[in-house]
Amino acid sequence: MSEPFALLLTALVLLTAGWIVTVRERRAAVFGFIAYGLLLALVWIRLAAVDVALTEAAIGGGATGVLLLRVSARLGAMRGMSAPPGRATRWIAGVLCAGVSLALMALVLALPDPAPSLAAAAMEPIGRTGLGNPVTAVLLAYRALDTFLEIIVLLLALIGVWSLGADRFWGGEPAAWRTGPPSPALVFLARVLPPFGIVIAGYLFWIGADEPGGKFQASTILAAMWLLAMMAGLAPPPRTGSRGIRAALVAGPLVFLAIGFAGLWWADGFLAYPDAFAKPLIILIEAALAVSIVAALALMVAGPAERAPRR
Repeated sequence: MSEPFALLLTALVLLTAGWIVTVRERRAAVFGFIAYGLLLALVWIRLAAVDVALTEAAIGGGATGVLLLRVSARLGAMRGMSAPPGRATRWIAGVLCAGVSLALMALVLALPDPAPSLAAAAMEPIGRTGLGNPVTAVLLAYRALDTFLEIIVLLLALIGVWSLGADRFWGGEPAAWRTGPPSPALVFLARVLPPFGIVIAGYLFWIGADEPGGKFQASTILAAMWLLAMMAGLAPPPRTGSRGIRAALVAGPLVFLAIGFAGLWWADGFLAYPDAFAKPLIILIEAALAVSIVAALALMVAGPAERAPRR
């Protein structure tokens, strides 16, 4: 049954991708994108990459989907301000995308069977970190600098969102999600789901050191619970000038840098860990990064400040 399932999944991914780029209605395209992210999560599960599947479902289909829905709603009020791309532009973009896809397909098919791999050599020193999940070990040990830069990119993206607001509103609150009262069903979900979401996020974070899971998946769930409370009117949009918010945003990078520079003293290298304390230090970095990711994701979806800061 594995081959028919793989073929069906491939066909669904291609059809959904085609739907996203050809459908005219913006909101329908966003829903198609969310479905596309969930289908890609199934693809990663089929490839035995559970960590990537969880991240794709949480970030690609979940957080990004909500962000695009928010953007779509805001663009609806700006209808007619910009003309859609012409037919020639769409055809050129389609041909370029098809060319890149075919080139990647040719490269993959040209690989020897079995493909060369450094997985065995990479696994040997991972035991010194005390981590059972090789993905977490690679992200925080082998390519810790890349992981650090990822959170910096996330913060830069948030600053880009904030910069869209008017100067007079800098440090104020984002616009409310809706003008009228929220539906009773939404309020009910916002009261019931957060406790479960917090427990699930805590579990995903804690097992991330030894099993599939980790900070990104846990942070996305927590940010989603926070946004749900905002949508239902149970929590106000966070004030962008709040000291607590800004402290949460810089907590992850600061802890990461502090431990990284400490490695020059105790482990003879930047972002290196002493063998006896590698796992606790990595978990500490993950926890600090989770705080920053939750704040950044929620604030990006909430949007730029559109209300003057309170005096």
